[in-house]
Amino acid sequence: MVDVLLTHSNHLFSDSKQTQKMQPYPPLQTILAASVLREAGYSVAFCDITFDNPKEKFTYLLHRQRPGLVVVCEDGFNFLSKMCLNRNRELAYEMAQCTRELGIPSAACSADSTDHPTQYLNAGFDYVVRGEVEPTLLELAAGRSPEGISGIAFRDGQTGDVHYTLPRRLSADLDTLPLPAWDLIDAAQYRAAWVAKHQLFSLNMISSRGCPYRCNWCAKPAYGNTYRVRKPNLVAHEMAYLKRAFNPDHLWFADDIFALSNRWTIEFAAKVEELDARIPFKMQSRCDLMTRSTVDALQRSGCQEVWMGAESGSQSILSAMDKGLRVEQIYEARRNLTRHGIRACFFLQFGYPGEGWEQIEATIRMVRETKPDNIGVSVSYPLPGTKFFDLVSNQIGRKANWSESGDLAMMFQGAFSSDFYRALADALHLEVRNPEGLNAIQAAWDLVHALRDRDSVVRKEVCA
Repeated sequence: MVDVLLTHSNHLFSDSKQTQKMQPYPPLQTILAASVLREAGYSVAFCDITFDNPKEKFTYLLHRQRPGLVVVCEDGFNFLSKMCLNRNRELAYEMAQCTRELGIPSAACSADSTDHPTQYLNAGFDYVVRGEVEPTLLELAAGRSPEGISGIAFRDGQTGDVHYTLPRRLSADLDTLPLPAWDLIDAAQYRAAWVAKHQLFSLNMISSRGCPYRCNWCAKPAYGNTYRVRKPNLVAHEMAYLKRAFNPDHLWFADDIFALSNRWTIEFAAKVEELDARIPFKMQSRCDLMTRSTVDALQRSGCQEVWMGAESGSQSILSAMDKGLRVEQIYEARRNLTRHGIRACFFLQFGYPGEGWEQIEATIRMVRETKPDNIGVSVSYPLPGTKFFDLVSNQIGRKANWSESGDLAMMFQGAFSSDFYRALADALHLEVRNPEGLNAIQAAWDLVHALRDRDSVVRKEVCA
């Protein structure tokens, strides 16, 4: 018997896009929660269903370990969890049913369960953790009465009503957190998957939590608009630990915003050099943060690739999104990163209200002029709790979530159809990733233009 069995619902092979990419990362939030529980004296088991048959593995460990509490804790540092995909939700529900059949209490911790606590309670979970995970799990593991635990939702056993306790305050100091419980991970399994596909092995870590910017489509159910960062020397020490313990070829800093502070980044680079902790890494940031001195420090610390939310080449769309970014800053970030030999990659978003073909053309032009090393293309995705969701909520039909990450279905009334946006994504990807395939690129753009014209005709007929 163990006190707590931790698991998650992000099964790699339930998502065709992620299966094709084959870039699996361990569930960082889950093993960090495990480490916090261990440090407090609780015995912990971990069921990692990334690669294995989820139901078989979970059921086996559930019967073998007979835990006092089951926690389906998603990796909130992974964008796949933030997208609230239907298949992940369905798997979490199945896990809740399994635990209920054995009379074992269970808790769900994810962006999706925070947004839809009643649905998760209806599916069989006893508790939904809302907000920062670790301190709440400690109190659940201690068996405290739910009424006295901040940051949860639960159903009253007598009336069946759903109760929400007071919100939990965020931890003031991330530096007190222990290292994630890396010993619970089968690193060889992850390494084999990476090497077979990419001939390298990548691991993940974080330096901060949250994002202070207010893009109005971005959901922040756990941390709101706060930003807290660990001391740069502690992050460098963890980097050194991973280098010596696992010898990865590459790292992904999974922070929403890495290198927000120029001073922090310079101190981090100096400590990485002092500890000989340098590992090539990729990270996410903002175009307006990629100043010359910051980029220089990033290069010294090992940064090879920066992903930035460029979103659009149209200033009117960036302003409508409350992005707080000017188009010219996208160009400047590209130049600064190129000077230091760092790959500059853009997240692009199409379909935001007010975007027509003219604004889409501005984004295409920006991509062609800046020539990013890679792009990620999505359509605007309404998530509960955002200003954008409120703007389009009356247009959302039965489909309110994607089944998998490559869905790209429009879930509100955009200027064009889902087929158009999928074709647009394909054409841009071809142009950026395969610039020599001119015939294929031309055919892809021909399809985009044909779908644009078709959708324009349909729209005119509907308006008439």
